[in-house]
Amino acid sequence: MQVSLETTSGLERRLTVGVPAEQVENEVENRLKQAARNVSIKGFRKGKVPLSVVKQRFGAGIRQEVVGDVISRSFYAAVQKENVKPAGQPSIQPKQLAVGKDLEYIATFEVYPSVALSDLTVYEITKYKAEVTEADVDNMIEVLRKHQATWSEVDRAAAEGDQVNINFVGTKEGVEFAGGKADNHSLVLGSKSMIPGFEEGIVGMKSGEQKVIAVTFPEDYQAEELKGAAVEFAITLNSVSEAQLPELKKEFFQKFGVEKGGEKQFRKEVKANMDRELANALKAKVKVQVMDALIVSHTTDVPKALVANEIQVLRNQMMQRFGGQQQNFDVKSLLPDTMFQDEASRRVTLGLIVGEIVKSAKLKPDAKRVRTMIEEIASTYQEPKEVIEYYNSNQELLAGIESAVLEDQVVDHIISQAKVSEVETNYDEIIKSNAQR
Repeated sequence: MQVSLETTSGLERRLTVGVPAEQVENEVENRLKQAARNVSIKGFRKGKVPLSVVKQRFGAGIRQEVVGDVISRSFYAAVQKENVKPAGQPSIQPKQLAVGKDLEYIATFEVYPSVALSDLTVYEITKYKAEVTEADVDNMIEVLRKHQATWSEVDRAAAEGDQVNINFVGTKEGVEFAGGKADNHSLVLGSKSMIPGFEEGIVGMKSGEQKVIAVTFPEDYQAEELKGAAVEFAITLNSVSEAQLPELKKEFFQKFGVEKGGEKQFRKEVKANMDRELANALKAKVKVQVMDALIVSHTTDVPKALVANEIQVLRNQMMQRFGGQQQNFDVKSLLPDTMFQDEASRRVTLGLIVGEIVKSAKLKPDAKRVRTMIEEIASTYQEPKEVIEYYNSNQELLAGIESAVLEDQVVDHIISQAKVSEVETNYDEIIKSNAQR
């Protein structure tokens, strides 16, 4: 086999491969003989079909299969010989496929870049310290009660936190605009579900009262004709209702899976969930800093093929969040590559850098941490043991956990060398800052 490799540009390589005709023709002959023993053709007993007949009937197809197989095998033999690592599938361009002549083709592909690791000791990382207090638990329970609230109509002026039922008509320069009208619309004052000034304008109104309020649409509003527009809304308030929070009793606890132990057990489980959420949020804040530092401190070429694959992964994830693939649906038009380009490039770049750190530091997934992560996931289900068994028996899921653990180990490895400072904070600040990312 003859092989020549050239660099065309950046990470792109062009591999020219020649395979002796004898190797191809021998394999074609062997497959024809094998086919002659197995094919059934009218007029011949099975296994007694003449080779010439088999060749006439199936020769072209068998030769095409052989050529495909030879190209595949020879390509991977060639890249091993040249010590290159393809990133993605090659583009194959045949040069010579004629019977009796050496098979020749050109394979064009990208290779993985070499990554020169930066000095990890200059990284500056902030670790945040926080704990869940009893006051935090009280606040969370109030939030849960509000989620389970019922509404009772009252005869008084509307206040923040009330639910109002309203009719409204919006006008711009005296002309009603599209989407600015609704009847019997329910709205919780203070929810910030309407544009700034709208909900505030309703506070103090009573049932049956009418009012015109002037507000301005945000500059980043989705409707082009309303961006930054000054408008008026004529509002009629139909009713005011106040929230009736459920009592901390058995019926309330049962909605969250707490059957026994009363309020004490309920608080215990709420705190356990908050502790878990806080731990994950604290870890995420450190991880984001580390990954940002890796991106800033490394410059590396990124294989286009890997970015394209990552774009498709991100697109599929978004489609799943919106209910999955639909028939007769042009996904790429609605979700073009440009939507995911930056995030895909970042992910691929981080993957290359993290992979080099794993190799350099000789890291392997820690079995104990893998078990712990699976147990933490399982603890959120009703039957934890079944979930643990399922993860351990599913190689794909297990590989995903091992990959996540290995990434955590990379973060720990970097922190062990970086300049680390600690900052005291609280539960709310950590959770809110993570939600804003």
